[in-house]
Amino acid sequence: MPQTRAPIFDDIARLMTDAMGVAQGARREVDAIVRTQAERMMAGMDVVRREEFEAVREMAILAREENERLAARLAELEARLAASPGND
Repeated sequence: MPQTRAPIFDDIARLMTDAMGVAQGARREVDAIVRTQAERMMAGMDVVRREEFEAVREMAILAREENERLAARLAELEARLAASPGND
């Protein structure tokens, strides 16, 4: 019975599989190097983390709301003072 696949094709298929494995390994290594370099650069910069930014943003929103409440209260008190008898 004749052999339907030549051994050369098996060798080529194995070589291609190995080449893909090497390429994927190289890609992972390059990704790791790029990530490490980016983290090193970011560590040297004065950059805030997302969580810190969101916390400060929330504090600013609350402070703005409090400021608006106090401004409305001040306006109300000033109006009362201006309307009270004896403030001419």
